[in-house]
Amino acid sequence: MGTGSVRDKLRVRGGRKFGAGPGDFPVGPTSKSNAAKQLVSTGEKLDRLQEALYAGASRSVLLVLQGMDTSGKGGTIRHACGLVNPQGLHIKSFKKPTRAELRHDFLWRIRRALPAPGMIGVFDRSHYEDVLIARVDNLVKPDVWEARYDRINAFERELADSGVVIVKCFLHISKEEQRKRLIARLERPEKRWKYNPADLDARARWDDYQAVYADVLARCDTDAAPWFVVPADHKWYRNWAVSQLLLETLEEMDPQLPQPSFDVQAELDRVKAS
Repeated sequence: MGTGSVRDKLRVRGGRKFGAGPGDFPVGPTSKSNAAKQLVSTGEKLDRLQEALYAGASRSVLLVLQGMDTSGKGGTIRHACGLVNPQGLHIKSFKKPTRAELRHDFLWRIRRALPAPGMIGVFDRSHYEDVLIARVDNLVKPDVWEARYDRINAFERELADSGVVIVKCFLHISKEEQRKRLIARLERPEKRWKYNPADLDARARWDDYQAVYADVLARCDTDAAPWFVVPADHKWYRNWAVSQLLLETLEEMDPQLPQPSFDVQAELDRVKAS
């Protein structure tokens, strides 16, 4: 992770809490137009790298998106992850656990959704909900959620050792920006389906969630599975930042197209003669 890279600038560090503020531009473009221009080039590079990853099918990428309601997890998937061939994407949204899922360990449903080799997996929420919501809403005893931090770190280390490159993004939105986006959902008929009255319950516990997120970022940021804080008050910046994090990750992985196991010239001659 080179000095000056987007990953270095957005990486959680000890004592920094959330790092940049929700409306800041800690690295990269400071205008929507410049970000849009850069996304074109980023998309072309991502497309080539993702094709090589898919063709090689030896390693995979797992992008974890966490954030408060309206922070833009869905929008990030559409605009940042949408830069690559959807055939190579595996997207999973984690909602409230079903009864069947609750009969298993909290990581059971996560393991079932992991990306296969060659794929970019995207988690809209994740195993971190079992610390965040469980802790804020007192769904389990403190000793249960407390033990989950170490279990999550061990789980992510296991994934990294097996060839899964993990990129965890906290989409950092301000309380005021969330208020604006909730109002917009209600005022625009085509967006009302996104509104859930229960969102206000979580909003009422804003400070509690911020405190737990800070704890999660501090305790579960590792070299095997780093956390990145992405300022998300500006949607265009959020999309640019996540796309750059993906690009830098894939560039470091340097996936290569597999070499053919046949005589290319001989096969070319056969096709021409067919």
